Amino acid sequence: MLEKELERKLVQEVRARGGLCMKWVCPGNRGVPDRIVLMPGSRVYFIEMKRPGKSKTDPLQEYWARTLRQMGFKTRLVHSLEELGEALRMIDGQPTNEGGEDNV
Repeated sequence: MLEKELERKLVQEVRARGGLCMKWVCPGNRGVPDRIVLMPGSRVYFIEMKRPGKSKTDPLQEYWARTLRQMGFKTRLVHSLEELGEALRMIDGQPTNEGGEDNV
């Protein structure tokens, strides 16, 4: 499955849950996560999408994920259908597998 297909599935699933899954473009700040998920009840999640087989994040992406987590936000790296499922469970407030939540 291609990265764009995973991303499209994420957008569809978030919308089906009543949320918004917005592309995050932040001029002057390379490395920010690809998507911001906004859910009812003021819940905000940051999702970094990777193509299957490319599980590594670069140092700037790790910096931004760490910074966002320190501010109390939840972050997630998704590069497979399984990890997409874990991200959706996090968004739904359900328990996730070990190493799941905040895995960027």
